[in-house]
Amino acid sequence: CRSGSGGNRGGAAMDLFGDLRRMNKRQLYYQVLNFAMIVSSALMIWKGLIVVTGSESPIVVVLSGSMEPAFHRGDLLFLTNFHDDPIRAGEIVVFKVEGRDIPIVHRVIKVHEKGNGNIKFLTKGDNNEVDDRGLYKEGQNWLEKKDVVGRARGFLPYVGMVTIIMNDYPKFKYALLAVMGAYVLLKRES
Repeated sequence: CRSGSGGNRGGAAMDLFGDLRRMNKRQLYYQVLNFAMIVSSALMIWKGLIVVTGSESPIVVVLSGSMEPAFHRGDLLFLTNFHDDPIRAGEIVVFKVEGRDIPIVHRVIKVHEKGNGNIKFLTKGDNNEVDDRGLYKEGQNWLEKKDVVGRARGFLPYVGMVTIIMNDYPKFKYALLAVMGAYVLLKRES
């Protein structure tokens, strides 16, 4: 005979499968459709935000401390990216650099406007000693508007820590997704 928490985990899994077996097909289909509706609603909201904000990523999480004290690791930023708005020194932008998957959140420190309307600019993290030329692709000294994902318009402090935890601990992410999926599938309407 075993004792401890291991037996409880096995019992919880058996209860989950028991609940699934007791559901008739109609209830199971209903719950699966309910889950699909939640996922598709979230996707529609995300796509709607993309259209409204003009940014391919309207919400981002600050992943490093390079912008402290303005933004801290885990802050959630709200972005817009209207192409008619000129980029100005002092503005905080989120940009992508060729060869890097993750966008970078830094402040514009210099802007060069040419007579033809072409704008190039240089960025730097508030907490960094040097500008970002070392982060840009080899041979690139300036960013252009096409590199900008969005411009910071607002933020919620530390709300994005959940995202950081899920990236740092993938098992936690999968466990959380499994629990949420099981809840949606097994939730019964009263």
